[in-house]
Amino acid sequence: MAEHHFHLKADWPGGRNRDGYIEAGNLQTKISIPTEMNGPGIGTNPDEMLLGAAATCYVITLAAMIEHAKLPLKEMSLESEGIVDVTNGVITYKKIIHKPSVTLQEDALEEDDRKLRKLIYKAEKSCMISRALRGNVEMELQPNI
Repeated sequence: MAEHHFHLKADWPGGRNRDGYIEAGNLQTKISIPTEMNGPGIGTNPDEMLLGAAATCYVITLAAMIEHAKLPLKEMSLESEGIVDVTNGVITYKKIIHKPSVTLQEDALEEDDRKLRKLIYKAEKSCMISRALRGNVEMELQPNI
């Protein structure tokens, strides 16, 4: 069994409406509470970072599956949306919607298209972040093929 360890260092000067800084490998950015939650909106925030983790994990997993299946990929992009609910002061990350747009090359077979449709859903179930969130955050796919 292989284990990979990732480390993050955070500096926070204190107080809710201040801004801090995080550093984790290639990720180096300011952080604060988003303006939508009455924060200063400086740098990124946990809501964007969770969405970013889920989206990048999904699109990388899908790309690897498409490559492994030897499908003739022409182009692929992804838009994702995170929905955070605030009810009675309780903040809950409610839902993440991935909207992958995948185009195969013109010479793709009908069988390739069927495989691609299956992989789009399989990637969401296989992605490490999706698996970590399962049971806590609803995941939805709205593919455009």
